[in-house]
Amino acid sequence: MDDGMRIAYIHDAVYPFVKGGAERRLYELSRRLARRGHEVHIFGMRWWGREPEMELEGVHLHGVCRAVPLYSRGRRSIRAAVTFARSVLPHLAREKFDVIDCYQAPYLHAFPAKFGALLKGTPLAVTWHEVWRGYWGEYLGSLGVVGRAMERAILLGLADRVIAVSEQTRDDLVSLGVDADRISVVPNGIDFDAISKVSPSQERLDVVYLGRLIRPKNVDVLLRAAAILKEEFPELRVGVIGDGPERGNLEKLADELGIRKNVEFFGFVEDFNEVVALMKSSKVFVIPSTQEGGASIVTLEANACGLPVIAVDHPLGIDKRLILEGKTGFFVKLSPENMAEKIQLLLRDERLRSGMGADAVKFSQTYDWERIAGLLEQAYSNICR
Repeated sequence: MDDGMRIAYIHDAVYPFVKGGAERRLYELSRRLARRGHEVHIFGMRWWGREPEMELEGVHLHGVCRAVPLYSRGRRSIRAAVTFARSVLPHLAREKFDVIDCYQAPYLHAFPAKFGALLKGTPLAVTWHEVWRGYWGEYLGSLGVVGRAMERAILLGLADRVIAVSEQTRDDLVSLGVDADRISVVPNGIDFDAISKVSPSQERLDVVYLGRLIRPKNVDVLLRAAAILKEEFPELRVGVIGDGPERGNLEKLADELGIRKNVEFFGFVEDFNEVVALMKSSKVFVIPSTQEGGASIVTLEANACGLPVIAVDHPLGIDKRLILEGKTGFFVKLSPENMAEKIQLLLRDERLRSGMGADAVKFSQTYDWERIAGLLEQAYSNICR
C-alpha cells in the first residue's frame, strides 16, 4: 500500500517488559512497520507503570488494565486471561483501524477483539503460534475440552485471516479445518546484522541452552545427557541461559547427577548482546523443547551465531523445515541417550561442527526481520483490500 496503515495489535504481554518469543516477535515487527510509515498500536497490560499510554520506538502502547502475573503454578493464569479479555473492548472501540491482529494466547481476548472489529468494520487477523490438539487435556485436565473448543471457535468463526508463524503451524491449522486460502505464513526472524557484530564471550562453553525454565522445555533431559557426556568429557561446560519455575528443580538435579560444576545457570540475562556473546562462545546449541509450535527464534539466533542446533523431534516441537538435517543441526528423540549421542558427535568432530556452523549462518540470513516485516506488510495490505 502506498498509504500507511493503522494497525492494532492485541497481546497481554509487552516486550521489553515481558520477554518471550511471541513478545519479541511483536516488538521486532511492530517497530519495523512503524519505521515503514504505518501507525502501529499495541493493546496490552500496563507493564510500564501507571501511565495509561506510552510510545516506544514509534509504536503506541496502550495499557488496557493493570499488569497481573501471567503464570500460576507454571501455567497460563486463567485469572490474568479473564482480566485482560474484559478490559480490551472499551479501549479498542475508541478508534478505527485498518487491521486488527490478535495474538493467539491467552485465547479469551479474541472474543472481545472480534466484537470490536465488527463494531468498526475492521478485519481481524489472528497470529497463531501453535496448535495444541490433544495437549489441551495434559495442560488443563478436564478443562482441556474448553480450550479445544475456544481454539476451533477462534480459528473457524472469529478470524478473517490467520497469520501462521511457521509452515508446520500452517499444516496443523489446515488439519483443523481452516481454509488454506485464509492463512498467511509469516515466520519468526532475527536481527542478523546485530548478531554478526557481537564478539564471543570470554566464558568457555561446550553446550548452551536458551529459553524459559519450564517443564515442556525439558532442560532436565539435557542435564541427564550432560551426565552421560561427562564420562568422555570430564571438563564439559554446559550453559543454561534463562529463568523460570523449574530452575530450583534443575539445580537440584544437577547436584544429584554430579554435574553441578559442569553446569552454569546464568539466569535471565538482560543484555541481548551478552546472550549472543555466550552463544558464540559455545560449540553446540540444544533445544529439548516439546512445545514450540514449529517456530523458534532461538534456533535461528543460534544458527546466526554459527552453532549447529540439536532439537527434539516432536509434533509440538520445531518445524522440520527450520533445521536442515545433518547440515544445520539434528533432530533427536526425547531421551538423554539420543541427545548425548549427537552432542558427542559434534564435540568430537571439529571439522563437521565447523562446516555445519557455516551452513547454519547462511541458512539464518534468509530470516532477517526486515524481510519478515515486508512479508507481514504485504499480508496486511491484502487483508485491507
